[in-house]
Amino acid sequence: MNQVKHFNIAVGCYAGYRGEESPRSFYLGERMIKVEKELDRWIDPNHRYFKVKGNDGGTYILRHDIETEQWEMTLFDGGNRSDTALYST
Repeated sequence: MNQVKHFNIAVGCYAGYRGEESPRSFYLGERMIKVEKELDRWIDPNHRYFKVKGNDGGTYILRHDIETEQWEMTLFDGGNRSDTALYST
């Protein structure tokens, strides 16, 4: 049985002129990671997703729950192995 784990995170955002929030930094425990680049974004009826590159070299997928305003990290890739690199479809 596969289990999907999501980790609640604290996210610092920038709200653009239309009020849409984009993550600029986030905390994993005590460690702050700055978003160097937004690689992709997409939505579903209940969530907004952001694929970002952190200043630590990692690639993250962050999920924002529209109703509860909670943020979660749904995926992390440290970028150490090319055979596990993340790609958008």
